[in-house]
Amino acid sequence: MRLDWYFMRRFIRAFLLVFGVFFGIVYLIDMVEQMRRFDSAAVGMVEAGELALLKAPATMYRMLPLLTVLATIMLFLGLARTSEMVVARASGRSAIRSLFAPVVTAFLFGALGVAALNPIVAATSKQFELASARYAGNSSTSSVSDGGLWLRQASAVGQVVIRASRSNLDGTQFFGVTFYGFDDVGAATYRIDAAEALLTPGQWDLTEAKRWTFSADSNAEEGARTFSRLAVPSELTRDQIRDSFGSPAAIPIWELPRFIKQLDRAGFSALQHRVWLQMELANPLLLAAMVLIGAGFTMRHTRFGRTGLMVLFAILMGFSVYFLRNFAQVLGENGQIPIIVAAWAPPLAGIFMSLGLLFHMEDG
Repeated sequence: MRLDWYFMRRFIRAFLLVFGVFFGIVYLIDMVEQMRRFDSAAVGMVEAGELALLKAPATMYRMLPLLTVLATIMLFLGLARTSEMVVARASGRSAIRSLFAPVVTAFLFGALGVAALNPIVAATSKQFELASARYAGNSSTSSVSDGGLWLRQASAVGQVVIRASRSNLDGTQFFGVTFYGFDDVGAATYRIDAAEALLTPGQWDLTEAKRWTFSADSNAEEGARTFSRLAVPSELTRDQIRDSFGSPAAIPIWELPRFIKQLDRAGFSALQHRVWLQMELANPLLLAAMVLIGAGFTMRHTRFGRTGLMVLFAILMGFSVYFLRNFAQVLGENGQIPIIVAAWAPPLAGIFMSLGLLFHMEDG
């Protein structure tokens, strides 16, 4: 157990060092990117630093598997150069047994990331999107709640808030819909209730609509008018409505099951969110697989030579599993493979391949 604790401490130090170096690099790159993305008059050095700080956690969270591979390579190269791994093997400890502490540590890192870091990333991602929209002047947002679907769009004289009880899968047709119009100072100007609203280029086509116009010197109900068909101007597109719900990464994992139920109730497809939920649950297993991959190529003693080539192979195999995971996620979100296969097959494949390599090279 004392040797396990020693390996665990060495792995944690290596991981924190790699994480810190990459965080600094990512932060500087993001800050430059934000200054290039927005008008320099609206976003200066301070604002760009704030945006980069909000975006960096999400970037680092996505990079955790790759950081784990690099930390593993750093750990075992250090143990090989000091011959500590040779001493551990000479004492009768097998290669698989020596990997117990790093693998368990990586698994715990993954579990901690899903339980604690995921909500932090969701909060910072949401704040980043809001801040980016504010600097870019984009005022179209939407949300899904127990009361139905809520959408806000800009108009020529103010804002229009749209509420619908449900919609079709791509967000272009709403049912039981209400439009609330507001002027540029936030005062309500009209309300429209309609049975259906269909989004067409440049407008909403309403069916069986009733419009109330609000003014200080008239009764809204007396002046209400009904229409069998009514058009409301809009600059929204189907892609904007779909993308306005944001990435599943912007939703804390503890709230994701409830949000999926709300999407189903509103009529939207929650396939992307279901895939993301399973991907997050499989993340600890993926980090454990990355430790095994990195160790499979770097547990050899340096006197055997070809150290640089083995490091290159470890990085390439780690990137391959990471790419396979992202590719499987895309297939799962498109419904081409089952969700469980998309989320759990890549880390399991990485574990089995690396174990086979370890058995062949170290204990074979």
